[in-house]
Amino acid sequence: MKRLLATISGFFLMAGTVAFAGEARSVAIATRGGSASSTATSVGNGRSLSIAAATRRGRAESHSTAIGNRRGFADSRSVATADRGLAVSNSIADARGSFGGNAIADSESVAATVGGVALSNSDATARGTFRGRAVSRSVSTALSEFGVSVSGSRAISRGEFGGDAISNSDALADSYGRVAHSDVEAVSDAGFRARAVANGRDVTIRRRVRGLRVGVVADNRVHAGRTLRVRRVIGLR
Repeated sequence: MKRLLATISGFFLMAGTVAFAGEARSVAIATRGGSASSTATSVGNGRSLSIAAATRRGRAESHSTAIGNRRGFADSRSVATADRGLAVSNSIADARGSFGGNAIADSESVAATVGGVALSNSDATARGTFRGRAVSRSVSTALSEFGVSVSGSRAISRGEFGGDAISNSDALADSYGRVAHSDVEAVSDAGFRARAVANGRDVTIRRRVRGLRVGVVADNRVHAGRTLRVRRVIGLR
């Protein structure tokens, strides 16, 4: 597992050198009977990077999509590595801004496995209209050794007429011979001259003899300076 994490770190160092604004990069590597596929799509003011690597009959699939228009910027990164087993990573970032408003969407998905199954999905959506500002960041990480690990993260922000909306979502699932599932969705909405912030985090760790799960889900909506709904769920298992 340490070797696998070292490989992922190397991929991210590579990502810092090959990804540029307004570009899409895709890398697929397969050795010793492995199968790897990678796709990256960038539309408008977006940056998309997808990396897939597999070895010893492993299968890795990585898909990254970044869409930025109307002065919005989207950044999407997807990494999937498999040493035997199956690893699938999907990342989507969609940001839109208009009339001076800015929107930033940042999505990052990592799936890695050694002889198991790792599935990671990350989705960040931001909207900004008329001087509005919306920032969304979603991070999903699934790590598996022999077991099954599923991780999903989604952050949605909307800002309009001068309102701010900020969403942060972070999910992590770790498995060792068992099944680990982590899913987070953070939603924030802001109306006229309002501000809304939502943060969600979920961590699931599974071992052969014990399991730990910590989750936080936030949903905050503000309209015209007045909070409409705030919901927080905190769980420990």
